[in-house]
Amino acid sequence: MKPLQLITIVFFVFVLSANARTAAGDIARKDLHVYLLIGQSNMAGRAPIDDTAAKEIEGCLLLNAFNEWERARNPLNRYSTIRKSLSMQKLNPGYSFARAMKKANPKTTFGLVVNARGGSKIEQWAPETPFYKAIVKRAQIAQKTGTLKGVLWHQGESNSGDPGSYLPKLKALVEELRKDLKDPDLLFVAGQIKEGEKINQEIAKLPGSVPRTGVAIAKGLKTMDRWHFDAESMIKLGERYAEEMLNLQKK
Repeated sequence: MKPLQLITIVFFVFVLSANARTAAGDIARKDLHVYLLIGQSNMAGRAPIDDTAAKEIEGCLLLNAFNEWERARNPLNRYSTIRKSLSMQKLNPGYSFARAMKKANPKTTFGLVVNARGGSKIEQWAPETPFYKAIVKRAQIAQKTGTLKGVLWHQGESNSGDPGSYLPKLKALVEELRKDLKDPDLLFVAGQIKEGEKINQEIAKLPGSVPRTGVAIAKGLKTMDRWHFDAESMIKLGERYAEEMLNLQKK
């Protein structure tokens, strides 16, 4: 590599890092509300990103590859440490979730930690697995500069063939996250997969089985293919996540 090329790369990395630090500014830890977004392909984002969704999300930051906050924009799963190729990451529910939360709390700054992996099964998110360790690590990093307010979970497509065993594994995930992130009251909202799947019945049982949890329902949402929500439905799903999270916070 030529010296000029090396200098250019170093400068580019420096600018990115500086911009990230500037994005967080002097926000106090208690005033940066952080949410952890995890799951499989719909949480990673597979819906198209239009010109509006491509813009920065006002009042929202994203934890980047340098473990610093930068101004959030789609695709939000770009910095996932367990994602598939970058070209596969598109619109996920985090976009409309952040916008809805900002609308409800105009003076609050929101931070998203997005660490999803398409095609993953819930067994791959069990405690002590690489995926689980990855999300705990990123969440703990975010907790140093912000206050973790909740978790958004969207997964189940890969487990749709065995819905009966799903709920105990989901309960275990919630309980272990609360323990490892040292927050027994950490709010958790699980999203249903496409309408009509039996596993949605198991996901709907979560609030009755684990306190301080909610469900973002899939009723009326449409998919582009067998599993992936289209852009309009993805936006509605994100808004439902926000509605559930706000309801839990009121309680």
